[in-house]
Amino acid sequence: MPPTFDLLVIGDANPDVIVGPLATPLAFGQREQLIDSGALTIGGSAAITACGAARLGLRVAFAGRVGDDGAGHYLRDQLAAQGVDVSGLHLDPSLPTPLTVIVTRGDDRAILTAPGTLAATSGRDVPEHLLTSARHVHAASYFLMPGLATDLPGLFDTARAAGVTTSLDTNDDPSGRWDRAALAPVLTRTDILLPNAAEAHRLAGTDGTSVAAAAGLLAHQVPLVAVKNGADGALCHDGRTLLTTAGIRVTAQDAVGAGDSFNAGFLAGRLAGRPIAEALDLAAACGALSTRAAGGTTAQPTWEEALTHLTVNGDSPS
Repeated sequence: MPPTFDLLVIGDANPDVIVGPLATPLAFGQREQLIDSGALTIGGSAAITACGAARLGLRVAFAGRVGDDGAGHYLRDQLAAQGVDVSGLHLDPSLPTPLTVIVTRGDDRAILTAPGTLAATSGRDVPEHLLTSARHVHAASYFLMPGLATDLPGLFDTARAAGVTTSLDTNDDPSGRWDRAALAPVLTRTDILLPNAAEAHRLAGTDGTSVAAAAGLLAHQVPLVAVKNGADGALCHDGRTLLTTAGIRVTAQDAVGAGDSFNAGFLAGRLAGRPIAEALDLAAACGALSTRAAGGTTAQPTWEEALTHLTVNGDSPS
């Protein structure tokens, strides 16, 4: 029986309230500061990745947990409107939906998150039939959801036993511990690791060395490592060969979720059978193009749009 979905995404979903840019330091003392713009949009690394993959034409399902409240229903409706199957998005009657406020300043941002259902999310929120009816399973925000993190090796085992490939974007660790021993059982079951440069260094324990060195070390634990490196593009390592891309240039308005759009592009490229180098170029283009508007999902490109921008910038994928 052919797979029902190309991609199952497991992890976090929350509304993002994005305000900025803030020209001066954030002021307390009941001071009111005016900024140029504000937006309410889909947030959460997993949810943004799911939307980006759907926008690229993949059949996408999402599994996770939000509150049975206005914010939770907003997310279900918005994800469904983006073409994401939300039958695996559990509504918790006792806990609120997570909420993130992002304050932008220049090319940087401060992120404040009320965790809501994050700690309660677990493997029980991931239906087995979704794990085994997709071509690929992607998990995000490992450190934000300790219950799901504990269950992730078993979830990946179930998927891989059905011939499904896996990927992981750990995202940041708010605790600063970066427990590599706890993460090791997940990495042994992960086919593609998708950190940004700072996360790659923390995961590899290579602060002070090159991003390429961090990727090379991580590639001894995971078959394929693709690292997002901001304005410097991205790189990829399979334990033998280092590939790099400079990405494409766009006029950026907001970098929120760019790494998640990169994830969507890389996975879409690999699931389409593209060579690793082409998938890396496509991923970098998807990440860059997503920065053209506020929020992580507003400017995510279609497959045709991403390929067109690659061609304009000098590549010519078919």
